[in-house]
Amino acid sequence: PLAHLALPLLGKGKVVHNNKEYEAATLLEEFNWQPITLEAKEGLALLNGTQFMSSYGVYLLLMSHKTSYLADIIASISLDAFDGRLDPFHDLVHAVRPHPGQRKVARRFNEFLKGSELIEREKEHVQDPYSFRCIPQVHGATKDTLDFVEKVILTEINSVTDNPNIFHEEDLIISGGNFHGQPLALALDYLKIAMAEVGNISERRVFQLVSGLRGLPAFLVDNPGLNSGFMIPQYTAASIVSANKQLATPASVDSIVSSNGQEDHVSMGANAATQAYTLVKNVERVIAIELMNASQAIEFRRPLKTSPLLESFLEQYRKVVPFIKVDEVLHDDIQASIQFLQDVDIEIEELFLNHYDLK
Repeated sequence: PLAHLALPLLGKGKVVHNNKEYEAATLLEEFNWQPITLEAKEGLALLNGTQFMSSYGVYLLLMSHKTSYLADIIASISLDAFDGRLDPFHDLVHAVRPHPGQRKVARRFNEFLKGSELIEREKEHVQDPYSFRCIPQVHGATKDTLDFVEKVILTEINSVTDNPNIFHEEDLIISGGNFHGQPLALALDYLKIAMAEVGNISERRVFQLVSGLRGLPAFLVDNPGLNSGFMIPQYTAASIVSANKQLATPASVDSIVSSNGQEDHVSMGANAATQAYTLVKNVERVIAIELMNASQAIEFRRPLKTSPLLESFLEQYRKVVPFIKVDEVLHDDIQASIQFLQDVDIEIEELFLNHYDLK
């Protein structure tokens, strides 16, 4: 793939312009662009797969940090909508098992839900299902994983990864193996597993919300016998989560021999990167579906309100996705929910960025 990407720079290969395929040389001439002439080692630099992996890695980290943060916000709405308890988020619980991500999530939930009438009311149940009670442990472990992956990616993009390595002051040319993508492959596989779990636990909360528990109507609609309501979005989330389990299978455990046995162990990190991209986009879709469900469930708790912060978030969301009264095509609402999350730092920046680090 990188060879095809680089060829047009040399005036070779094909490119697509305005949805039409051209010979690269033809298009370069049309725009009066000169092809580049490669110097020593530059061809290998254009083809080296570690750049492919690290480019994906940077983008995926940014996207995963944001998705993880949004998952916290949405899960806090789900917790309130499910009439959940805040006790499992008490700092003392996490002080005795002080994983940094776990403590961060617990503190966030206490802030997000401050002033909620729902969270403060007396509860009839002693414990919540794991998908609510263990949010700090699950979401937090993902955050710690992302911090690890970030260290790997930052080291990589500030490193020399070509071969051979030329050390001018030492007057040495050394053939080494810095081109090997194993650090990135393992990190990207780790990211896949961690982000898949964000989607996994999100879908479980969706299932709980549509199950007719704790005073909520079955499938989150009136007349559930006549209306399917939010049953089908839960199906959608479940199928996506199932697909993610396959995408999360490590690519780095694979290898295949090439170059007449010289390249006898490879990282498969490019596969990990493209799988991770699909997986993280899938997780974004799952938490968007959870937001649809949680916002719908909150309406059945009226006139009680969640926290002022979350009410402001929901007010913005309701501008693009309405409360669902009877069955309708929900695909457009799912798409609108995804778009809302993608635009969230634009639409509700003042609500959250003044209080919390987006990461």
